[in-house]
Amino acid sequence: MVETVLEYVENLREDMVSALADMCRIPAIAPESGGDGEVKRAKYLQELLAELGFEHAAVIRVDDSRVSDGYRPNIIVKIHGQDKELPPLWVVTHMDVVPEGDRNLWDFDPFDPVIRGGRLIGRGVEDNGQALIASLFAAKALMNAGIKPKRDVKLAFVADEEVGSKFGIKYLVRKGFFIKKDLIIVPDAGQPDGRAIEVVEKANLNIKVVTHGRQTHASRPHKGVNAFRAASKFIDRVTDALYKKFNEKNELFVPPNSTFEVTKKEPNVPNVNTIPGEDVFYMDCRILPTQSLEDILDFIREVASKVGKETGAIITLENVRYAEAPPATPLDSQVVKNLQVAVKKIRGVEAKPVGIGGGTCAAFFREKGLPVAVWATNEETAHEPNENIKIDNLVNDAKVFALMYLM
Repeated sequence: MVETVLEYVENLREDMVSALADMCRIPAIAPESGGDGEVKRAKYLQELLAELGFEHAAVIRVDDSRVSDGYRPNIIVKIHGQDKELPPLWVVTHMDVVPEGDRNLWDFDPFDPVIRGGRLIGRGVEDNGQALIASLFAAKALMNAGIKPKRDVKLAFVADEEVGSKFGIKYLVRKGFFIKKDLIIVPDAGQPDGRAIEVVEKANLNIKVVTHGRQTHASRPHKGVNAFRAASKFIDRVTDALYKKFNEKNELFVPPNSTFEVTKKEPNVPNVNTIPGEDVFYMDCRILPTQSLEDILDFIREVASKVGKETGAIITLENVRYAEAPPATPLDSQVVKNLQVAVKKIRGVEAKPVGIGGGTCAAFFREKGLPVAVWATNEETAHEPNENIKIDNLVNDAKVFALMYLM
């Protein structure tokens, strides 16, 4: 039976690639990032589900007045299994993507995926398109083979993962769609050889830093306080100091240390010959679970105060995201053990537990005490220009999911 199902998955290779490319031609970007949400992509997926013969699909709408349709969609697909006494298996993927960034860094239109050298290139093909399509076509392969999964399988295609999940998985968890006996996979992180099963995440601290100075003509700097210069001095000092002070390592994670990086920068003045009176930038900090977010924030405030006294500026901090690291998934949980068996069968490797710095939907399950495993075969090109996947990984991940559906 297993070999039959795997053969059916292989026969769906071209259909999977076509569906992934078609889906990724539809931008699904959050309003915070200048987009209009996921509705158009969700409608495509609803049409695809009907075309593939899936009858039990529901759309959970979460109101959001910022997007033109007035809501953010979450799709739940149920595939009935043989044994109703067994807890269901969930595979949770997200529909939304990040913007393309600088288009000049792309070799192709980011929203018109192309195939080159056995790879599909386009925004969102890895994050999180590969996993979404693989989870769906794994179920289609069972359907084509005339085989029911061992237990109920539930696929969730959620909104809003890239900017906080308020309109996506956080809403579904709060509404009680998941219970503690469920087996849950979030295929949103992994390594190129498929041997990493993520069981714990770092804490996530995003900070908005505002430097308040005094605007003046650039030819009269003595009359003002250059907010940009003060911000630059602060950046140089605080990042080096953070890495030096909070230098603990945990080899379960890649990288093994906490990270403190300056990221987004807002415009200050529109013209060259004005000294800015205000400057705004952001920091992204991924913190090991054993380190205190409050200790780190206190240290950053201390550095900001010192730089302010030296420059005459006032530096203020605002928490954009403050998420403690949730408890790790137990290594002996059923979903982890089943994944290890399936990965061994398909990839021929021993899958090992790891920790990551990136945030996934798994964090919201772990906060509620729900065991969850994060696994996929990723080329680790998410959020990069020329984001891409190996088509073989798309197919092989579908085979892993198909085996999970039979366990």
